[in-house]
Amino acid sequence: MTNRYVGRFAPSPSGDLHFGSLIAALGSFLQARSNHGDWLVRIEDIDPPREVIGAASRILATLEHYGLHWDGEVLYQSQRSDAYRQVLHQLYQQKRCYYCHCTRARIQQSGGIYDGHCRNLSLPSQDASLRLHVTQPVYQFHDKHLGTLVAEPAFASEDFIIHRKDGLFAYNLAVVVDDHFQGVTEIVRGADLIQPTVRQIALYHQLGWKEPDYFHLPLALNNQGHKLSKQNHAPPLSLDHPLPILAEAMQFLGQSLPDDWQDASIEALLAWGVNHWNHNRVPVTPELTTHFPFSNDSV
Repeated sequence: MTNRYVGRFAPSPSGDLHFGSLIAALGSFLQARSNHGDWLVRIEDIDPPREVIGAASRILATLEHYGLHWDGEVLYQSQRSDAYRQVLHQLYQQKRCYYCHCTRARIQQSGGIYDGHCRNLSLPSQDASLRLHVTQPVYQFHDKHLGTLVAEPAFASEDFIIHRKDGLFAYNLAVVVDDHFQGVTEIVRGADLIQPTVRQIALYHQLGWKEPDYFHLPLALNNQGHKLSKQNHAPPLSLDHPLPILAEAMQFLGQSLPDDWQDASIEALLAWGVNHWNHNRVPVTPELTTHFPFSNDSV
């Protein structure tokens, strides 16, 4: 039994890395290295319609260009189908999930939250999604950055999809299976992923696994106040001058810079960042909670 820290960065290859991606990568990297732990990289390529050809290899090349070197082999979710199927089979045999034929239109007509319509119908698998029967909802969780976050009860207790009708594995299933498989002890990621956390913890509990700790980072926003994302056409990270961009990312995370950082190498700047990392200095900004079905009286 080891208490070694294991962190990770898990981008999807739906486009190149941008400044918002760098915040998540750098924050998880500095947290892992300052805890003398491992930092893993996983490519979450389980949604082929959204993938951009060549994005996965460019993501890895960009990380290396910015000095963010990972431990071990890169894990590709597209190669993990057998593990996901095994967990789905286990849950189905234990009657913890069921096939659902409901359309998105029907769910919207009933208020946008699934009402468990197919739960006791024993429907066939053809043209069906697979939903987890959430018997022990998780209504709140402790975030090491934001404190206790409380979810809307209807969202937290909804039976959610773990295998899609189109045959693809759902994000909430794959991320839990892989984080457990890789021994991840803390998930440091962007605040855009706060919302599904209670569902992921509920799945951990259904599987009898210990959930990791969570630390959600502030989001980089564009001039319109929207988060930088591939969907919003955020520009890819420049490979020409990584040093000032890396310094900007460190300052975004509330960290100090050495006086002579302009003359430092990428490696030296990151070493400074690891040695001086203080997660308590990461800003708490309004968008961390206001755009999600959570409340936190301290924010």
